[in-house]
Formats: sequence, C-alpha cells, structure tokens
Amino acid sequence: MKITSKQSIRLSQVCVLVFAVLLAALDLGCYWAVDWFIGTRPVLLGFGVREGILMMATIYLGSIPAWILLVNLHRLLGALAAGQVFISANVARLRRVSWCCMAACLLCLVSAWYYLPWLLVAVAAGFMALIVRIVKNCFAQAAAMKDELDFTI
Repeated sequence: MKITSKQSIRLSQVCVLVFAVLLAALDLGCYWAVDWFIGTRPVLLGFGVREGILMMATIYLGSIPAWILLVNLHRLLGALAAGQVFISANVARLRRVSWCCMAACLLCLVSAWYYLPWLLVAVAAGFMALIVRIVKNCFAQAAAMKDELDFTI
C-alpha cells in the first residue's frame, strides 16, 4: 500500500489535531495530572506543594509555545495541502515553530532545577529546534529560488 502525498498530509493534520486535544486535556486537568504523577512515583514522595506548583507552572507556561507551535503546524499543513510549498509564509511558520521549540528548551532547562528529568526534555526540544531551523533554512532558499524563477518568466 503506497501512501500518497495528500494522504500523508492528511495523516499529519490528524496527528496535529490529536496533539491539540491532548494538550487541551492537559491544560484542563493539569492539577490532577500533576497530583497523579507525584503520587505514583516513590522517588517523588518528597515532593511537596512547592514542587507541585512548580510542575504545574512548567506545564502551563510550556502550553503557550505548544499551542503556537500546533497552530503554525496546522497552517503549514494547510498550505502544503493547497500546493503552496516554498512560500515566505511557510518559512515564517517554520521559524515560529523553531522558536517555540527553543522556548520549550529554555523553560525545561530552568525547570530541571527542581526536577532533573526536565533536562532530557530540554535536550530533545533544543535538538528539535535545530532540526526545524535547518528545514526552515532549506525552505527559505527554495522560496528565494522560486521567487527568482517566477520573475524570470
């Protein structure tokens, strides 16, 4: 079974929607999620109210760039589905996605101060920012070449 480009874009759109639903659920149930997380890990039994509040603050603050990222991915996929690939709007969307990853990286680095595993999330987010930045640079070069080609015709 061969997956077409349209099917791949549609699958990506569904995945973005699923992540948006999961993020909304986490935003609404953050208190209970943190309470469950702390309660089910014996190593965290020393965590008190202060650490729980810090964990909730990390989640809520991280939700801001996550929503911005998801909106930009949704718009990027919409443009791709419409056949608009190498355009400046997509370059700007990828730039915003990269900055959202970097914001998450910095937030998780700070949060590693009270919960060390956030450091792993910070490294992953930083690496993702780098990858998206490189893809953004490729899109920018291709968009510039496309614009130049459009002017020569």
